[in-house]
Amino acid sequence: MHTLQDWLAHCERLHPKAIELGLERVRAVAGRMDLRIGAPVFTVAGTNGKGSTCAMLEAILLRAGFRTGVYTSPHLLRFEERCRIAGQPAAADELIAGFECVERARGQTSLTYFEFTTLAILHTLARSRLDALVLEVGLGGRLDAVNAVDADCAIITSIGVDHAELLGATRELIGREKAGIMRAGRPAIVSDPHPPQSVLDHAREIGADLWLAGRDFRVTSDRQQWSWTGRERRHAGLAHPALRGAHQLINAAGVLAALEALRARLPVTAHAVRSGLALVELPGRFQVLPGQPTLVLDVAHNPHAVAALAANLDAMGFYPVTHAVFGAMADKELAPMLARMDALAECWYFTDLPTPRAASAQALHEIWRGLPHRRGAHAHCFANPAQALAAAHAAAKPVDRIVVFGSFYTVGGALEQARVFGRGAAQG
Repeated sequence: MHTLQDWLAHCERLHPKAIELGLERVRAVAGRMDLRIGAPVFTVAGTNGKGSTCAMLEAILLRAGFRTGVYTSPHLLRFEERCRIAGQPAAADELIAGFECVERARGQTSLTYFEFTTLAILHTLARSRLDALVLEVGLGGRLDAVNAVDADCAIITSIGVDHAELLGATRELIGREKAGIMRAGRPAIVSDPHPPQSVLDHAREIGADLWLAGRDFRVTSDRQQWSWTGRERRHAGLAHPALRGAHQLINAAGVLAALEALRARLPVTAHAVRSGLALVELPGRFQVLPGQPTLVLDVAHNPHAVAALAANLDAMGFYPVTHAVFGAMADKELAPMLARMDALAECWYFTDLPTPRAASAQALHEIWRGLPHRRGAHAHCFANPAQALAAAHAAAKPVDRIVVFGSFYTVGGALEQARVFGRGAAQG
């Protein structure tokens, strides 16, 4: 195996299951790797808002002069996006050294794709002389491979029902899984304004230093600016984060609480907060590309996230026609997502995705046909997101709007096609 793609193909073949939650295998291999993280660690779990939270933490810490490492998943275009060092994706050669280390250490242990790649990225980050490390949980929290690393500060973003077959069918059950990233005596920031009781109970049971939105930190805002108040610090007259959407204030509030909680180890100035929030970028999260027609990309792939997307689209103002490109995994709550967006979209472009987990375009079309929808609405099916976006782009008038949402595969494939149109840069 000589290239990164060789190693990724190797990882896909190792384990009979795509997902097998549990930390025994990861901890055993990490121990043999002598994996040690020397920097303060922020671990971020939640149903929605994890990526935005990680991006804002990274942006502020970078502006404060710290050398950061960030692990997020999945990626949009290239695997290297999952590992960022000092704000830039890791080089393939750096990651290959991590894969080689995991392979030597695992022996006969069979790791899933996510477990193997997580350990390889952690090896890369551990060798990068970091001042701070931000880790995004892949699935759940308690049994996710990322949780093999002890968090100095845990952050739990908004919690909704997703991956119910693995995490439980209620917010209480899912909240308990997310709360598993907390550690005794260490800060646990809960940015969800209405967290499940299971999260609060677990924090109390283990003796975590629980920070709650509305109690330990608060936000006030108007259309021009917002202010944040924590236990001891206050930031007033802040510009709204560069990431679009009203829900980003919830994520930003949790970020500022986490930075206050670790301020003794990572002192951050008010200027770093202001400039970090003003400059933060995150592709695929209510990302609006310049040009005509208006093109919006969002990896909303559960009902809670789609509801936030719909609210943000409503706030954009009037467009004569909205064209919706959609593809998603078959295990998602597809009907509620389609129903929520139906009030906005007149033209649908359903797409197949390059994974067996995905619902086919035809299956999505059938679900949509079975729902009440607006008069005159119509839909078409396509073999991939690039074709779907190309069709929407050809059909849309300059004053119309195209919304691409759903799986990372959907948004990533559409983003590649958007570059063909010369629309690769995000608006701030």
